[in-house]
Amino acid sequence: MIVSGVFVGFINTLAGGGTIISLTVFLLLGLPIDIANGTNRIAVILQNITSVQAFHQKKVMSWKKGILLAIPAVVGSVIGAQLAVDIDRESFEKAIAVVMLLMIFFMFFKPSQFLNGREDLLKRKIDWKQVLIFFLIGIYGGMFQVGVGYFLLAALVLGVGFDLVKANAIKVLIVLIYTFFALAVFVMNDAVNWQYGLIHAIGNVIGAYVASHMAVKKGVVFVKWVIIVVIILTSAQLLGFYDLNDLLSAILR
Repeated sequence: MIVSGVFVGFINTLAGGGTIISLTVFLLLGLPIDIANGTNRIAVILQNITSVQAFHQKKVMSWKKGILLAIPAVVGSVIGAQLAVDIDRESFEKAIAVVMLLMIFFMFFKPSQFLNGREDLLKRKIDWKQVLIFFLIGIYGGMFQVGVGYFLLAALVLGVGFDLVKANAIKVLIVLIYTFFALAVFVMNDAVNWQYGLIHAIGNVIGAYVASHMAVKKGVVFVKWVIIVVIILTSAQLLGFYDLNDLLSAILR
């Protein structure tokens, strides 16, 4: 759990999609999907506390706008966490995989916009469209968490105007804030294994610390290629081209 947590913390901080590894490990250890989903939120909170602190020290955190955008995400996450018990996870994951693959197209189609952000958008006040987008992202994050970082990055870069490094900083802040509320919903529904979650979180914190420092040091191009690789691997898993569960089972044997 600790070793897998290092990879999850690193991937989630630079891009997203690491939750697939977390859920797979918890399922291998015998947790039902709803408890695995809730348990994962413990590590998400701790890894993002680490990342937020590191980004703040590097002076790339925009606190005011990040907190304002987190508010609709919080409302959405509470709704999403409550819906997590009943939703058809398999078909939803396939739809998400297609959307994530489309992100690669935008990163190459308008690379300067995705990498460097837009100053004109940054100067605008938050409008109702942005509130709606982050509310919907919050619903998805509350439900599954898998790949929510991709949607937040897209919204923060293309919709709000941040460059990719600053968007990463705001992303982890928003996830940190709404996950507290989502975790509370899972706790109230007895869908959290604290022992597994805290052990897994040890690795998450290490991975998040390394990734948050690398994101600033290496710059936006490095982050872009990490995101592309992780999107391809995550989408292939969601679309059924390979099964990470089977790979990990083979390794453990």
